[in-house]
Amino acid sequence: MILEMKVPSPGESISEVEIAEWLVKDGDFVEKDQTIAEVDSDKATLDLPAEESGVITLKAEEGDAVAVGQVVCLIDTSAKAPNTNKADKKEKAIEVVKPVVKPKEIAVENSFAKGTPSPAASKILSEKNISTSSVSGSGRGGRITKDDALKALPKVDLNAIVKDRKIESKKLSMLRRKVAQRLVAVKNQTAMLTTFNEVNMTPIFELRKKYKDQFKEKHGVGLGFMSFFTKATVQALQEFPDVNSMIDGDQQVKYDFFDISIAVSGPKGLMVPVVRDAQDLTFSGIEKEIKRLALRARDGEITMDEMTGGTFTITNGGVFGSMLSTPIINPPQSAILGMHNIVERPIAVNGKVEVHPIMYLALSYDHRIIDGKESVGFLVKIKEALENPEELLMNNDISKALEL
Repeated sequence: MILEMKVPSPGESISEVEIAEWLVKDGDFVEKDQTIAEVDSDKATLDLPAEESGVITLKAEEGDAVAVGQVVCLIDTSAKAPNTNKADKKEKAIEVVKPVVKPKEIAVENSFAKGTPSPAASKILSEKNISTSSVSGSGRGGRITKDDALKALPKVDLNAIVKDRKIESKKLSMLRRKVAQRLVAVKNQTAMLTTFNEVNMTPIFELRKKYKDQFKEKHGVGLGFMSFFTKATVQALQEFPDVNSMIDGDQQVKYDFFDISIAVSGPKGLMVPVVRDAQDLTFSGIEKEIKRLALRARDGEITMDEMTGGTFTITNGGVFGSMLSTPIINPPQSAILGMHNIVERPIAVNGKVEVHPIMYLALSYDHRIIDGKESVGFLVKIKEALENPEELLMNNDISKALEL
């Protein structure tokens, strides 16, 4: 029996994925639940497991964009395991592929579809102001496909740059292309501004130094900076609710919960898993959840549900050594907090110069919905909480706050 394997739906808002890599070859024998391919959506890379055991025939190439529900391979479940003649397998695969190529050779000169772009092609051409009359369609009846539109885009003159030297060129993954589109859209569609402040991290350093061993022994995770920043952020969002909101058409949507997106670097690029209902979590709860999500992102096991629906984002460029930056808003959110590296700097304390570990903070926000007074007040609130964590974040009871 021939089983058709279709692309499963990774999430409600995703209609297309891209074949990132086939982990098996055409004609290979695969076992049930064996991972046969990695597919990229616009939010994550997912594994595609074989639904049954049998000989596989690939119906899509690496780099192909395929619709959810589209057949990407066939599995002959009646085939026996290994020791099958490889030449026979190749002939079978070629016979299956031939009919797919044939329709491209059928040209209908006077078809009404000739020169008409598909919706995806129309979007690409209109964004780049390219006339459809200058593009030759290779689709059925001369229709302009998405690939035709992409081929019509202006190309970089590599020869002028390379001059007989070596280069490497590879197609961007769907995840990277989606990130690029979203970042450009944010710059074009929001009134983004950034405000800055600095935090004296000495109080947090002293707390961590004194309690980190007890905390690790009790909870099995380290007492990091992220729990302090998440707690301070939630507290500030409660006081400045406009920062925890979004624009939906001509409506402002405010939330009475705080789902904090934490930007992490994954093997396929930037990922932003979400710590749900952060207002209900303790210091240990936040640290455990961040560790769990970070490990799943690193191992490529993160799911769509774990990366969607955040109301505010925290990103830490300090782990890479960044001193200062202007983080870009994570749409449809209205603000993002940027953490940076901690450096010992001289500051004035009670009229004296002292050296303390200082971190610069940056808050990028959408000025359409958040006023300057609110953005500055929000960042000052975070600064105050971090510089006086025992009173403002722990209610003067460290043991209870850290569950020691």
